[in-house]
Amino acid sequence: MFFTSESVSSGHPDKMADLVSDSILDAILSQDPNARVACETLLSAKGITLAGEITSDAIVDYEAVARRVIREIDPEYESQATFESQIVEQSPDIAEGIADGGAGDQGLMFGYATNETPERLPLPIALSHRIIRRLESVNIPYLMADAKTQVTVDYSGDKPRVDTVVLSVRHEEGIDLADLHGDVLTEVLAPELLGFVDGDTLAHINPAGEFVLGGPLADSGLTGRKIIVDTYGGYARHGGGAFSGKDATKVDRSGAYMARYIANHVIEAGWANECEIQLAYAIGVAEPVSVRVDTFGTETIDTTIIERAIRGTFDMTPRGIIDELQLTRPIFAQTAVGGHFGRREFTWEQTPRLGELIEKGMIY
Repeated sequence: MFFTSESVSSGHPDKMADLVSDSILDAILSQDPNARVACETLLSAKGITLAGEITSDAIVDYEAVARRVIREIDPEYESQATFESQIVEQSPDIAEGIADGGAGDQGLMFGYATNETPERLPLPIALSHRIIRRLESVNIPYLMADAKTQVTVDYSGDKPRVDTVVLSVRHEEGIDLADLHGDVLTEVLAPELLGFVDGDTLAHINPAGEFVLGGPLADSGLTGRKIIVDTYGGYARHGGGAFSGKDATKVDRSGAYMARYIANHVIEAGWANECEIQLAYAIGVAEPVSVRVDTFGTETIDTTIIERAIRGTFDMTPRGIIDELQLTRPIFAQTAVGGHFGRREFTWEQTPRLGELIEKGMIY
């Protein structure tokens, strides 16, 4: 079986839009932890457009935040981009529905974890993120923002191997592509793919040739258009809701974090090799309308016990999730690039309730 996942850098137009939206969210939360934020960003060759609904006492210069974020990544684009804001306040109907701790919308969310990698992510997306992180940290002076990578893993043998890796990265004009190929292969790909490649592995580096014009000057960017990159690379299901720019009362973000948090606990408990949690909510209702556990036949104890232990351990109401995962803090810009999962700095990647979960499992 072959499976392919991709990741993109902070200079990719869609990821830049995610980063702007989450940076605005953080700026608001740093002053008003109870703010209601749903901020969408559109980046085009002509300029920056914000839209969405924000209700807060915070005083934030949205344009200044957006320009700062973009300037750090792509100063050429920021210097010529116009700015327009179409932000309005949150609907009073939605505000009333969540005032008592109800969900900010209906929807279904998935969380997945596996013991395949240290990140508890499937190997294709884990490797894709590792490559992007190294690419953004390595010192190859002629490389510019805007990059995409894609990893195809072959699972047909005794152990998984990388069959094909694709990496396209923007660069300064006049660079010899042979030099770029050599530098990227040596300094970026080889260190991250060590142990997973062999003589048959294919590496396509800038396969279309020169990549000089990039970012929003070459292609528009929009918040929430890279949800598969943000989660599991297509290996596990996604509920459909985007994450970036939304405060934690929006369960399509916080619910997905909680589902991942629970799945991480199940894997850490040794109860399964892979686990997928589905949560579903009704707008204005606090408790999830359904909780589903799927261990794909890899469970080591009865799945009924796993489900009961989960229900007895975790508070899955929006307010409970926010408190458990500390989601009123301004930490969301960190999530916007490199995936929301598989990074131990986030609360939903940790397993502090492991002992309690195991104890509940023994009772049931």
